Amino acid sequence: MNIRKAKEQIRNAITAYLTKDDLGNYVIPVEKQRPVLLIGPPGIGKTAIMEQLASELGIGLISYSMTHHTRQSAIGLPFISRKVYGGTECDVTEYTMSEIIASVYDLMETTGIRQGILFLDEINCVSETLSPLMMQFLQYKVFGGHRLPEGWIVVTAGNPSEYNDSAREFDIVTLDRLKKIDVEPDFEAWKEYASAVHMHPAVLSFLQSKRNHFYHVETTVSGKSIVTPRGWEDLSKMLLLYETNGIAADEDLIVQYLQNGKTAKEFAVYLDLYNKYKKEYPVDAILEGEVTESIAEKASGAGFDEVYTIIGLMLGSVKGDVSERMEERRLLEEVRLYIKEYKAAASEKIAPADNIEGLISRIESGREAGLKAHSLTREESDRMLRTVSCMYDMSELVKDAPDYEASFEAIRGAYGNLAAAHNEKAGHTRNRMDNMFRFIEQCWGEDKEMLMAATELTADPDSVSFISTYGCDEYFRHNKGLLLDERDIEIKKQIEDLGL
Repeated sequence: MNIRKAKEQIRNAITAYLTKDDLGNYVIPVEKQRPVLLIGPPGIGKTAIMEQLASELGIGLISYSMTHHTRQSAIGLPFISRKVYGGTECDVTEYTMSEIIASVYDLMETTGIRQGILFLDEINCVSETLSPLMMQFLQYKVFGGHRLPEGWIVVTAGNPSEYNDSAREFDIVTLDRLKKIDVEPDFEAWKEYASAVHMHPAVLSFLQSKRNHFYHVETTVSGKSIVTPRGWEDLSKMLLLYETNGIAADEDLIVQYLQNGKTAKEFAVYLDLYNKYKKEYPVDAILEGEVTESIAEKASGAGFDEVYTIIGLMLGSVKGDVSERMEERRLLEEVRLYIKEYKAAASEKIAPADNIEGLISRIESGREAGLKAHSLTREESDRMLRTVSCMYDMSELVKDAPDYEASFEAIRGAYGNLAAAHNEKAGHTRNRMDNMFRFIEQCWGEDKEMLMAATELTADPDSVSFISTYGCDEYFRHNKGLLLDERDIEIKKQIEDLGL
């Protein structure tokens, strides 16, 4: 299955394992909960979905790469204790707490989060001395006499032996105690993630037309040849940073991430064309509706690769705007909820300034705990910082307010200004999206180019939310019945028919 389906399977398993009965006990005891075993090639996002799940479910995450562990660090160090059995005093070997188990308790102590995921990567590459202990842990959730706390789900991952010489197969007894999920690279599933994390438009448009370059891992006489989703994502981040700092990206950079000569060379050629078209076509002017006759004529006579790149450039700009607007909206919603709490506390006779300071302190403490528990995404952490900044601004407004009513009116006015500014920006973004569709219709009509643009927006979660919230007349006019909630059926069929 692809990584998206694997994530859903793990989410469902966690939900089931964390279900309690009416007495507050886990329906499936810890020792009976089968650990998940994700087996798949390197670089397809196994670790990333653990971070996403922890964030989405609001639980903790502890991650370990098992190739870095010895028997001592996993099981703990031995020591001699004195015990009495049948009236006779004996020396007994016990173990200090495992580093892995201790890290779970440390997280619970510092954050107050009692449930989470213990993710053990490269599980099938542990040393021979550690392997028997790992098998015992997977079956009984015990290291050296210390049990994994209740509420913690074990998820493991490994690479098939053809990708890792040190990987070994599990025996039948162990496999019969695991939930084994085989994962394969899948471009469509990855593209959804790539769109959500704002992958560089050149990466997305290149792979959309050359999917055979998406994933490639093999060993040749010249050495290992590696192209993975992780490589594309890391390259995308560097391309964006190079652009920010005015540095030209070349094949020497690209091959550091796409470790296959043919793929690196083809993408380098495409990136040069992408940057060339970026200079020749003033995307911002086009999206503002300022289309000159010469630009329209040039675009109308362009070849497929050029057309595809132009559409990619426009989509990249529009989706960037949309993501900013939707993040603003999420921030406004967060701030609105805290303002409601501020108003509700008026009857508790807390000073206005103290009320807001208490809310700020709670947000900051929640962010700190979330970061320690690895249950916050970068976007969520940044949003909490921006929320704190907004609340600090509002705390300045209530310092001189004579009473709660006056302080609340000041806060409400400030919030209204923020919302009005956001709505104005959203209207501008909607107009830019409309102008993109108008330009496509003007240059290429309503053929496959229009379908490409509609498909890309419909596959992007932020764009779907934006269109649902603020509308886009041109999107609906040209979408020809491709309803937002039916995109996975009709759009994919039409794309396949076009052979794209």
